[in-house]
Amino acid sequence: MREEEKITVQIKYKGVEEVFSGDISEVWVGVNKFFSEFVPTFKVAKRLVLNVDLQELLGDCEGVIAFTEDGGHLLVSRDRLTDNETLVLHLLAAYVGYRLGFVESDAVSREALQRKLGKSGKITSTRLGELVKSDIVAKTDDGRYRLTTFGVAQVQREFLPRIKAKIGG
Repeated sequence: MREEEKITVQIKYKGVEEVFSGDISEVWVGVNKFFSEFVPTFKVAKRLVLNVDLQELLGDCEGVIAFTEDGGHLLVSRDRLTDNETLVLHLLAAYVGYRLGFVESDAVSREALQRKLGKSGKITSTRLGELVKSDIVAKTDDGRYRLTTFGVAQVQREFLPRIKAKIGG
């Protein structure tokens, strides 16, 4: 094949780069194969990645958590919530507050969570252990707790609707 009959096509798509060189028919086949095989895979993969839509989450939190200059607060009475729901909502307030710039971290100490829960250290540790085991919460290197991305999705999908149903919201 003469050099002037050769064609080169370069495709960059979401971090993947392919270069097809050859005669027109070879390159055409390669490009079509790329689009038929790789692009649908990227679209499926994108749907499998958990992402949190902060705007939607804020709407879902309305009437459940609120912020003052002191930080995040629950608008739901503790006696209407389970221990796990209370802990998760306080961690959600930290998550949202951090993303909005209201608090300095999305992680909360066990002691602070114990005060907010109003239960013994043993009960607080047990409940946090359950949440960590279910991948809703992660323990940070410095011993604090934060919601995982999976946890935020679970809170949004399961906890918040259940809590809102309890309070008639």
